[in-house]
Amino acid sequence: MDCLLISSVFMQKIMTKKNHIVYLGLGSNLGDRLRNMAEAISWIGKQVEIQRVSQLYETDPWGFTKQPKFLNQVLKGRTTLEPIILLDFLKDVETQIGRTPGPRYGPRIIDIDILFYDKNVLSLAELCIPHPRLAERAFVLIPMAEIAPRFIHPILKKSMRELANQVGNSGVILFTGE
Repeated sequence: MDCLLISSVFMQKIMTKKNHIVYLGLGSNLGDRLRNMAEAISWIGKQVEIQRVSQLYETDPWGFTKQPKFLNQVLKGRTTLEPIILLDFLKDVETQIGRTPGPRYGPRIIDIDILFYDKNVLSLAELCIPHPRLAERAFVLIPMAEIAPRFIHPILKKSMRELANQVGNSGVILFTGE
């Protein structure tokens, strides 16, 4: 009887999946950028319950600057996927939409980054959370501050609004579709 009780408690624990709050950054600067972004959100919705989506912003490229402008946005969602599984899922989404390997910071059909996962800090070879260069990037901070202005960066201990104000909005323009 005790064994059966322990077994059922154990089974209940592993079958109860915790919902995690995630913030994802999306970007596209090749092909039909608007369609790429919409398709990415549709695919992401298969594993992430999307709660908020920022407006689209047209942004100057970062890093390698001789390439087309990007469309960027940030979304907030809930998922039961653990960080590495979420990363694998998002890489599969990028592949489904047509992303192929290319130079770091180069042009791409779609790019999806995990910006935050709950308030966790994770540092692995394949994944760092929070995203390590987030505090330098207006194209992430402006849409992030739009949907979660009071969210506190777990390492820097500053809100998204504060970080966005620090980097300014140079090169980031609300996308009007024109």
